[in-house]
Amino acid sequence: MGKHHAPPDASRYAQRGVSAGKEEVHAAVAQEDPGLYPGAFCKIVPDHLSGDPQACLAMHADGAGTKASLAYIQWRETGDLSVFRGLAQDALVMNLDDLLCVGAQGPFMLSNTIGRNKGLVPGEVIAEILAGYRQQAQQLAQWGVELIPTGGETADLGDLVRTLLVDSTLVCRMKRNEVVDNQGVQPGDVILGVGSAGQAAWESAYNSGIGSNGLTAARHDLLKHPYHHQYPESADPALPHSLAYTGPFRLEDPLAGSPLTVGQALLSPTRTHAPLLVPLLRQHRGLIGALVHCTGGGQTKTLRAGQGMTYVKDNLFPPPPVFAEIQRVTQTPWREMYQVFNMGHRMEIIGRPALVPLVQALAQPLGLEVRVVGACHKGGPANQVVLHTPGGVETYPG
Repeated sequence: MGKHHAPPDASRYAQRGVSAGKEEVHAAVAQEDPGLYPGAFCKIVPDHLSGDPQACLAMHADGAGTKASLAYIQWRETGDLSVFRGLAQDALVMNLDDLLCVGAQGPFMLSNTIGRNKGLVPGEVIAEILAGYRQQAQQLAQWGVELIPTGGETADLGDLVRTLLVDSTLVCRMKRNEVVDNQGVQPGDVILGVGSAGQAAWESAYNSGIGSNGLTAARHDLLKHPYHHQYPESADPALPHSLAYTGPFRLEDPLAGSPLTVGQALLSPTRTHAPLLVPLLRQHRGLIGALVHCTGGGQTKTLRAGQGMTYVKDNLFPPPPVFAEIQRVTQTPWREMYQVFNMGHRMEIIGRPALVPLVQALAQPLGLEVRVVGACHKGGPANQVVLHTPGGVETYPG
């Protein structure tokens, strides 16, 4: 067992070798060219391919993260290969919804990357992931969003990959006058949250809302320790036994307050907001000040929008059952829960109050719950987020 160097007062998330705020990553890229719109949610560069000064390119890379390790266990336990289709959706949506936040509307070109341990992950798993990408392209087309698969790379990396990595890259060409640069936030703007749990019109089952963030914490906090012995390849070998699979549940156990098992809840595929945001951008772009995808960093992600703003979220969604159960089992402070997980809404639309009925009218037939979760106020030099959580009011500095 390798040594673990986290300080004793570090959060459980940090002790597992993961950073919600990714401070080291941000420091490493601080000297990189920020692109045409430094405040935008994704980096945007000139359209060097065509040379058109009115156009630009938005590109993003992301993946399913450690959710792939959980899918591996579920497959080994049940033989159900379909869990890997969900990983394709996770890897796609983590890119797609980030690009939607800069105003991209498509067509989107997709390249996928799969790294596997060939001794543990056979070819039929790869086939299922690729089928998942095709299925997503077909489904998005039904909602007017064009996704063009362009191939990718599958590599056998047993020396590096313990089970499976599922990543992808999306690129989109845009008009510069359609970019949402997230600098249009004004005092008095509303913060609209789009509920992450439930069943949207395009989904075949209830979605727990977990997305693809915080799965390292969720997996180890909810699942029983025997999984650590059965599938040691599913966890970091340097992880102390006291932090590995410390929960009370097996995958097939029911999740209180939901129609899902614990395994189904943790593996709920990441929901895209494209059917809502693409028509919203086309019809009401001028009312939008910022779009925020509350992924890594959870509800503190709003700190990236605007300048000199205080974001007060005093009408948050009740935590969906999967998050409520993680907090109940671990007694993790609510402050940390809201930094790690989306806690009820993964997409924020920030803009003029006139947006409220327009977004709700678009969301209602899609089966999406939308609520005004807060408002924007003039603040000091650095942004702040103030959250009214079940445990009290928490303030997060920028």
